[in-house]
Amino acid sequence: MLSLEEEKEITKKVVEGDAKAREKLIRSNLRLVVSIAKQYVHRGLSFLDLIEEGNIGLIRAVQGFDPTTGFKFSTYATWWIKQAIRRALTDKAKTVRIPSYMLEKISRLKTTSTDLLDRLERPPNLSEIAKEMDITAKKVESIERAIRSTGSLNSTGVTGSDLIWALSSILPDKKTPTPEDELEETYERETLEKLLDIIDQREATVIKLRYGLADGEPKTLEEIGKLLHLSRERIRQIEKETIQKLHYIQTKEK
Repeated sequence: MLSLEEEKEITKKVVEGDAKAREKLIRSNLRLVVSIAKQYVHRGLSFLDLIEEGNIGLIRAVQGFDPTTGFKFSTYATWWIKQAIRRALTDKAKTVRIPSYMLEKISRLKTTSTDLLDRLERPPNLSEIAKEMDITAKKVESIERAIRSTGSLNSTGVTGSDLIWALSSILPDKKTPTPEDELEETYERETLEKLLDIIDQREATVIKLRYGLADGEPKTLEEIGKLLHLSRERIRQIEKETIQKLHYIQTKEK
């Protein structure tokens, strides 16, 4: 991987049309593609196909990156790589025909899973989904087999988060974020992390834990309360007050 200074210099040359710099930037980030591709194995495409799709995303990132934004190229490239892989997996899933009656069941399963995710603040397990849908575990498994036939699920060790991801692949939301939307969200996250450095440590800790900024695993209000020895309601108040404070600081800086 390139150092930050090397990256700045090379991306500047890429914008100026330097072909050698472009190739160097691509080569320097091939490991990033492999690392991301590993996260999507057993979902319908071979590992080599995943890498190939990821490379397409990397090339698009190289073509569109603007070094004057002040953000790292790897941050920009990561979203393009993931987007390219996800789209390829979604296209693969769509090529497998699922009977209309089963699509209705899958649609209901997606709605139930999403509702439980919001309510529990974590991916639901299969038994929780079955109970909520008022059907047997065997019926949930039959729907799961239909989803697996698309290649969107691994054959073993299915988790609630795996299931929700697969459901989204087969039945995507009506408003799917564009790569630009996701990149804007990433940039906002980096801006947020910078703002957290200038506020009260406890407030920053609550936000980092709540939104998974530290380890990528968002925690519930109850979990944060136990860690900080505060009530669930107090954590909710701190979160709300801190978000208002961060919004004020950001608006003031603009």
